Amino acid sequence: MSLKDLPLAARPREKLLARGPAALASEELLALLLRTGRPGQGVMALAEQLLAEFQGLGGLLRAGPHELRRVKGLGPAKRAEIAAVMELARRSLAQQLADAPVFDTPARVKEYAALQIGDLGHEVFAVMFLDHAHRLIEMATLFRGTIAQTSVYPREVVKEALARNAAAVVLAHNHPSGLAEPSRADEYLTQTLKSALQLVDVRVLDHLIVGRGQVVSFAERGLL
Repeated sequence: MSLKDLPLAARPREKLLARGPAALASEELLALLLRTGRPGQGVMALAEQLLAEFQGLGGLLRAGPHELRRVKGLGPAKRAEIAAVMELARRSLAQQLADAPVFDTPARVKEYAALQIGDLGHEVFAVMFLDHAHRLIEMATLFRGTIAQTSVYPREVVKEALARNAAAVVLAHNHPSGLAEPSRADEYLTQTLKSALQLVDVRVLDHLIVGRGQVVSFAERGLL
């Protein structure tokens, strides 16, 4: 069953136009992207299955091409549309963080970090480089490791900050296990990088630990 086969009152597009996108459930928004189901499964049922399989809309939109390719009913066009929506979300948040100091929108900083690295199956260490007004210059993944650990070299972080003429940074790394609680090693690394960057007059504003559906801020925890 496609969207056009649904009763008029149940069609997500008509509901969105009449009441606004906030009135739609996640499966209805996803059904708008999918448009059609697959043999034996309507579009709404397919949307619900995908949300369950990827643990929510965020997990689905952050799924990699190989993960999406394994799902029956998601052909190249549908996978491309999901990827396009994800990229638009990243670019929109990046633009907002580039236009205003990151401290003006701490929730968006967390959301941006989650969009970038939250659902990776391997651990990465990334840095948000900020200008003198604490606006985003760029977020770059500098190190990639195994699920268990990542080797982070302070000298490389300092070099990349100087190359971008950054005045401050927000550190971020993910915990593929899903638990966002910082470890003793995370705390030690934060202080090591803070000391190294202070030598070149670059401030560490925060360190974000990104888990599945949760982002922990060192600044909010008083750990900086």
